Amino acid sequence: MDTTLPIAIDRLSTLPPEDRARLLRRVGNNPEAVAPVVREIIADVRERGDAALFEHTLRLDRARLERLEVSSEEYEDALRSVSPGVLRALQVAIDNIERFHRTHLQPQPVVETMPGVRVWREWRPIERVGLYVAGGKAAYPSSLLMQAVAARVAGCSMVIACSPPDTSGLLPAEMLAAASLAGVHRFFKIGGAQAVAAMAYGTETVPRAWKLYGAGSVWVTAAKLAVFGDADIDMPAGPSEILIIADETPDPALLAADLLAQAEHGPDSAAVLLTTSASLAEGVASTAARQLAELPQGERAARALGTYGRLLLVDTLQEAVDFANEYAPEHLEIATTEPEALLPLISNAGSIFLGVHAPVASGDYATGSNHVLPTGGAARTFGPLSVESFGRWVQVQSVTRDGLLGLRESVVALAEAEGLEGHARSIDIRFER
Repeated sequence: MDTTLPIAIDRLSTLPPEDRARLLRRVGNNPEAVAPVVREIIADVRERGDAALFEHTLRLDRARLERLEVSSEEYEDALRSVSPGVLRALQVAIDNIERFHRTHLQPQPVVETMPGVRVWREWRPIERVGLYVAGGKAAYPSSLLMQAVAARVAGCSMVIACSPPDTSGLLPAEMLAAASLAGVHRFFKIGGAQAVAAMAYGTETVPRAWKLYGAGSVWVTAAKLAVFGDADIDMPAGPSEILIIADETPDPALLAADLLAQAEHGPDSAAVLLTTSASLAEGVASTAARQLAELPQGERAARALGTYGRLLLVDTLQEAVDFANEYAPEHLEIATTEPEALLPLISNAGSIFLGVHAPVASGDYATGSNHVLPTGGAARTFGPLSVESFGRWVQVQSVTRDGLLGLRESVVALAEAEGLEGHARSIDIRFER
């Protein structure tokens, strides 16, 4: 394999406008391109239910299934076959995810806005949620944990999951072990757009879910967008990405490893370094080239770096911060002498990692933070998956007669100004009877 790093070192301030725009766009897949086929699959699943799921699984995943749902025997076999070390790792991840996510729901205060008028909020989980976990070429039990543990903490009463099987019709043992430990209620061996359709509309076997979660291929993304409105979805999800802000102090080999860790996800992953140090950028380039040659997924990572990878020099850390906020990365590492000094300046990022000992991989698996994150610039308006993603706050108000009397004049005046006489009368009638 060629050990030359497929990206050059450029200066951010001198990038041509079209080059900068392409860097910011960095979208490696296009859901619109597959939308017509996806809509056909969805319509087929809606019309024919389980029969369509069996056929699409055979055609697309080359798996001839006898049943769609994971059986108790399959769970038992998985738990027996997974090594004790992996089981311990799964449990550590679950404990840390749950410990952090339990802080998301804090008791809400009752606010007396006027005498006799109390307003507050109460938490209500979404009863039925559907989790999608990418599979096929790789297994991601960590992604299942991120979704399932948050759903469990939220209090969801029905948690279903879907993931594509291998050609023998099985799911990875580690995936089933994660589902068992995290409390998934029902697990189905279905992938792609057909899985999204099954969870969005229900079939004879698959229960309908009110909201769908998880990232997958362009087919999955297109399907989630297509069913939105009939089922809610968590967020736009695309190829993985990392942006690193660094001064001259980090070990270049560490940053090179972090860039490659994201690039190995796939050829459409983005990996960008912004640094004030030319010598650091050169060190990252040389050590990344050596690491790339030793990486099992090196060819895939090289393709990603060649398309969406950049090593960019900046004059100041403020210039790097400004670009990071414009880029709105999924993962942002701050590898500077005082990383916390830059934290208040960051407004757009999915998940932020402070210091050289906080690589993205730590959050991917076991810090307790959630790794289901907005990509492709969606971090400008979306946040990480959280417990709040699996429910909603309902408003409650309690009003006494004296409280309503205090509101009467204002409510009636505003209702009449809007031409809604019925609203005004609904207030006045309570004092006329």
